Order: sequence, then C-alpha cells, then structure tokens
Amino acid sequence: MHFKSIVRELRDMRDSIGNSSRRRAEGKHTNRRGRSHIAPEGSPSSSALFQQQSQWANMPPELLLDIIQRVEAAEASWPARRDVVSCASVCRSWRDITKEIVKTPEQCGCLTFPISLKQPGPRESQIQCFIKRERATSTFRLYLGLSPALSGDASKLLLAARKIRRATSTEFVISLLGDDFSRATNAYVGKLKSNFLGTKFTIYDSQPPHDPAVQSNCQSNGRLHSKQGSTRSPSGNYNVATISYELNVLRTRGPRRMHCTMHWIPISAIQEGGTAPTPMTFAKCQKDQFPQSADPKGKNPLIEFSSNSLAETPESIQDTRNPLVLKNKAPRWHEQLQCWCLNFKGRVTVASVKNFQLVAAVEPCQNVSVAEQEKVILQFGKIGKDIFTMDYRYPLSAFQAFAICLSSFDTKPACE
Repeated sequence: MHFKSIVRELRDMRDSIGNSSRRRAEGKHTNRRGRSHIAPEGSPSSSALFQQQSQWANMPPELLLDIIQRVEAAEASWPARRDVVSCASVCRSWRDITKEIVKTPEQCGCLTFPISLKQPGPRESQIQCFIKRERATSTFRLYLGLSPALSGDASKLLLAARKIRRATSTEFVISLLGDDFSRATNAYVGKLKSNFLGTKFTIYDSQPPHDPAVQSNCQSNGRLHSKQGSTRSPSGNYNVATISYELNVLRTRGPRRMHCTMHWIPISAIQEGGTAPTPMTFAKCQKDQFPQSADPKGKNPLIEFSSNSLAETPESIQDTRNPLVLKNKAPRWHEQLQCWCLNFKGRVTVASVKNFQLVAAVEPCQNVSVAEQEKVILQFGKIGKDIFTMDYRYPLSAFQAFAICLSSFDTKPACE
C-alpha cells in the first residue's frame, strides 16, 4: 500500500474516532437519568472501532518506525505536515514513536505539535511568519508562512491574541485557537500586560519554567490564588520576560528603542556550546498541587516564589542573574531616502515606527562571539494594511516572539 493512502486512511480513522466521541458526548448530555452514557460492550460502533484501532496498533515496531520516518521526512511543511500529526493521533504506540521521530524546531526547523510553539527556533535560519490584525475585534493572528499572498490557504494558524483595554493597563490574551480567549481552557498559553504609560510590558506564560529544579520549587513553595468555586484547573501566570521602551523626551526622529529581558533564557544560551530551555511537554498543573488562599482582589491567578527555595539552586540563580537581553539593532540614516533604514532582506516593504530588529545585548566579559552578536534574533515589520511579518530564530520561541511583537501594537505617545 502506498504511504499516501496509508496516511489518508489514518486521517479518515481519526475523523471517525472524533465523530464517535462527539456522538457519545451528545448522548451523555441528553441522558439525564445517569451521570454518564456508556455504550454497550457489544455495540457495532464500539467493537468495529476497537477492531480498526487494534489493527493498526499491532503493527510490527520496525515497520511502524519506517512508515512514520518516511511520512515525517516527506511532509516538511504545512498543510502536508498534518499527516505527521495524524500518525500521532492513531493510538498510544503510534504517538510514542512519532514523538521520538519528530525533532524540535531547533533541530529540524519545523513546527509540528503545539509544544513546538514553546520551543526555541532553529539556530542557522529563521522561521518566517506573518501577523494579521483585525481592528474591529482587536484580534491578532499569527500564521506560518511568507505572506497571505504567497501562502494563501496553505497558511497555518499558530497563535491568536485579543487586546483588552483596562483602566490602568492593556492586556493581550494569547491562545492556541482563533476564537477562544478564555483563561479557563487548555487553549490559553499566556498573556502580555502593559503598565499605564505603555512603556513597560510583562510576558506571562501559563506553564512553569522548564528548569526542573525551579519547577519543583514552584510546585512545593509556590502559592496559587484562584477564584473560589472554580471547576477547572487554574492557569498560572509565570513572568518569563520584560519589555521596556525608552521614553523619547526630546521627540527626536527615529524608530522606537526597546530592551527585552528574557528572564528564563540565560546569556549562556548564545555562548559556544550553550543551550536554551526546551520544554518537551505541557506541564499538568492540577488544582490540588497548590495550596489555595483567598485573593483579596479576586482577580487573576498569582504565583509567588519563596526565596528560600531559590537559595537551594545556585545554577538557577546564576541563570536568572545573567538573563539574555535583546536590544534594537541600530539603524542607519539614508541620505537619499531621508529616513532611518534597516536591512530586512525584502521581508518588510512599508515604513513604520513599529518595524524593528532585535539582537543580543552583551558585554565584553560574557564571551559571546561577534557572529552571534550580529545575528538578528527577531525582526518585525509592516508589508501592507494590517499585515506584518515576524521572523524569529533561536533562542526565542514562537510564543515569546509573538508576545514581543504584540507590544508594538499598543499606543506609546511618550516613546515616539
């Protein structure tokens, strides 16, 4: 059987499993006499589904490994890449082998599973994306692709954010889905929050730091404040980065000046032989893992850390004292065009105060090579009405890069 037909059959089986699950959920909702609806053991749907699933689950591991390797190697871009996800949706054995074969974006330069959005990008190239802004709904959507004109229907939605204005700040709630921005669902991945002037932003991640020592200390010594009576496991807000815009008191011409402090990415990540934190799974933060206490304001969940716990992990302290700091790449003044210019290599076509390129801000004593200092880690710019490009690379993840770019969409009269 041809590999394409195998993958097509797997996708059809996945859809049938999803339809069967939805039918069982509808049956459970309509049956009000019991707590749940259990299909009879001998029912045609359940037995046929079990037979179909076990038929693929009992394949020889060597054959299964060869099939998934060929599918993964052949489908390197979306939408064809969804065939790899279909392989992981068959059963547990298929999922385990697929997870072993699929590499991180740093290693292969591909985004496959949702956890890839929290992993660092490739070292030697950039992952090219674009952002579409919807002014009517204050929604921003991040797509994988060069541009809407070139990608068309083949563009893959990665993340979405909704802008929420409050009395003293502005928040961007970031989600995996384009129409669900609730913090009580698994689609919630983090948020971006500004101060009153819009000069300082904080990136919050729904997942704890990847450092095992820090994560265990967060679970044992952290306190999670949540609303009383919540039926879902609350999402944490972990401060992972801070973005600061310099005030333009003299009102000089030029792009905005910004600094990004990545609290959980050490400067050693861009040194020779260094590595950046790479989560492999989403952490399961259950409600009973954190002792609850009343929140006096009853607002967002709050994570507090104990200084005693951090004293036990000197390596973690060293990393947090020496975080990676990103700064604007200095533009040059073009005499003929009479404007500030940066080389975006054709990825930005419209002049805007929002356009920027970020490079590492290092000191001579930090032993970072000149080549690493000159690498553009993140670039963002305008190519049309409400269309912007976003290209990022190691050590940033798609989530971190998207959150940094969202800070450009907030009003900053004091910085321009």
